[in-house]
Amino acid sequence: MRRKKLLSVILPFLAATAVASAADGAKRRTIHSQPSFVMSTEQVEVAVTKLGGHMAPVTFFRDSAQPVRPYHISPWQDEKPSKMPAPVLVTLRGDFFCLPFGGNSEAVSGEKHPPHGEIVGDPWRLSSSRKVGDVTTLTLSIETRVRPGRVSKELSLVEGQNVVYSRHTIEGFAGRVPLGHHATLAMPEKEGAVRIATSAFRFGMTCPGLFSDPKQREYQALLPGAKWTDLTKVPAAWKGAPDADLTRLPGRYGYADLIQLAHEPWEKTGGPAWTTATFAEAGYIWFALKDPSVLNSTVFWMENHGRHGHPWNGRNNCLGLEDVTAFFADGIAASTRENLFTKEGVATAIELSAVKPTSVNYIEGVTKIPSGFENVRTLEFARGKVTFISTTGQRVTAPVRHEFLKTGKL
Repeated sequence: MRRKKLLSVILPFLAATAVASAADGAKRRTIHSQPSFVMSTEQVEVAVTKLGGHMAPVTFFRDSAQPVRPYHISPWQDEKPSKMPAPVLVTLRGDFFCLPFGGNSEAVSGEKHPPHGEIVGDPWRLSSSRKVGDVTTLTLSIETRVRPGRVSKELSLVEGQNVVYSRHTIEGFAGRVPLGHHATLAMPEKEGAVRIATSAFRFGMTCPGLFSDPKQREYQALLPGAKWTDLTKVPAAWKGAPDADLTRLPGRYGYADLIQLAHEPWEKTGGPAWTTATFAEAGYIWFALKDPSVLNSTVFWMENHGRHGHPWNGRNNCLGLEDVTAFFADGIAASTRENLFTKEGVATAIELSAVKPTSVNYIEGVTKIPSGFENVRTLEFARGKVTFISTTGQRVTAPVRHEFLKTGKL
């Protein structure tokens, strides 16, 4: 009797171990010129570049007649390699975790970080690839040198879902620092084809400095340093010009602009902070969910053929929806000093501990929508699922384990 009971405990454990062992050793492919680690389920395939840990391409609904690949791949990826202004541009694609987030043009306490940190331009190492139950997880790691530390990247897929769950754990790298995700979507050329919506935010602001420098053949269209509370009424740079509606993108062909939203806290909204991009003609929504106590803002990088220097050459059309705790894309110096956001009570840096790891949990996914959906009005959260409610009253529910944002567990 005891032997039978013992076997009933051991056999399931051995079976799970066997499944995990069978999954060890992620697939490796060179995709758009970059060696990449690849994992998949029936629904989703994820590629992550070895150099910089950029996540793209990602194929959602890969088991359907109309798979979705929402992420941007920079247009120079399959060209002959050339010297880039910053390491991040070598692989630029999809979503990547930034530490310290921003340009980092100014040295701080003897530290000079590259744009968005070493981790977006240096090689990552494969730590493990495993499947336990219905969850497949790819784990990569990297060590930093400018400020000593270690970052682990865990990307997970759940069978039956079109969702990517990410968990970045930072060890060391002690001190205050801006950080965040740099999710970058591919955009159609048709003006206003993509509809943007977000959870409640306290205020928004256009970049107060010169984001696009005409001396470098870059151009911006929004009024620098303007503060506002409505995404449909963002002041333009020219007197008398109509306000920009940033819920309808792309817009303002020939310009590249940057804005930032400060999200309301979880306690006030009753759920995660979120951003959605509705591609109505293509029949899907891309969404991102976060804990606003960790990532309290979203930076919009709206690049619509507005940069003409190398390697952009006027051909780049993408939308960065970047969930961060940072001061725009200015980097560690501006984010750790008093600035326009900290004066409003919005933190722009996180204090990292030398002895206690810090984890950042994040969710990105895609759901299909019916004709006439138009745009997202709000999201409803129930256990293990999210319902997207449109401005036209339609409802679409998708399985999403959003509890992961707080627990880090699937």
